[in-house]
Amino acid sequence: MSLFTSISNVFSKRQPDQLVGISLQQESISICILPSIGLTPPNESASDSLAVFQHKKVDGLNFSQTISDFHAELAFTGKCHIVLNTQQSQIVQVDKPNVPPAEMNAALKWQIKDLVSISPDNMVVDYFNGPLLAGGKEKINVVCAPIDELKAIVAATNKESAEIAMITTVEFAFANLLPTQHDACLLVCQQPNEEIVLIIVKQGKLYFHRRLRGFRQIANKTEDELSMTVIDNLALEVQRSSDFFERQLKQAPIKEIQVLLPISKEGFLARKLAENSHIPVTLLALPDAYQQHRGHAAAIGATMHEARIAEQVKETIHVS
Repeated sequence: MSLFTSISNVFSKRQPDQLVGISLQQESISICILPSIGLTPPNESASDSLAVFQHKKVDGLNFSQTISDFHAELAFTGKCHIVLNTQQSQIVQVDKPNVPPAEMNAALKWQIKDLVSISPDNMVVDYFNGPLLAGGKEKINVVCAPIDELKAIVAATNKESAEIAMITTVEFAFANLLPTQHDACLLVCQQPNEEIVLIIVKQGKLYFHRRLRGFRQIANKTEDELSMTVIDNLALEVQRSSDFFERQLKQAPIKEIQVLLPISKEGFLARKLAENSHIPVTLLALPDAYQQHRGHAAAIGATMHEARIAEQVKETIHVS
């Protein structure tokens, strides 16, 4: 979307009255319905009562039916942002094919067909460029998802005055929560009852992503269990990711680690992780009015794309 289109949308009478984030998890869905006054999250003076946060278990993995149930109960409208879970989307890194941009997606389907579990005939793909590896090799990150499942989700969401604006992955949804800054930040993040995801963001760009295994039940661990094995294992994965970022991608050292885990012992884990690292570790701060809704962070992050567009529009209007 061009900046001029964004400006015209701000003054349009058809401006949506809500921003909707729908985060699909392996067995449930989190939804946040945010007031889109200015398209930005409210501060403390704008009451959280204007926002709606709900979590619903998905029966038989029927995500489209659960979205329809949300429609019936909440009657949400406006721009909807869908976050696919790690089972619905797969990301692989391959050599960038030497084809025209118009032929890229078709070429990628067949290039990754043996690397993913989705059939090329049932695959929709997108991609984003990765930073140059040591040696100057150009790589590309391919994101794929099953068409049949996406069609059902889109049909269930696009009803009445609601319309899908974006379909994304947890990596990008969480990356949206980080402010744009020069130095690299490593984020340890998780959706409720999901595996942990590590991402490294620098200057607003996703430089590194890794989906871990074995941490899905971390919310059920005691402090002793966390101290004995979990935090050590997590610290090792963080160190490996930092080393890859610095050595293989030839980037400056990471300046900070931020944690966003929807568990009661989040602060304890962050403190213990800091003891295992030479890099400062803090909890990622959400917009003030949404701080208590950390379990909905991916859904909130999905809507932040609109907020950033609005900020650009505001700055342009102010300058002019």
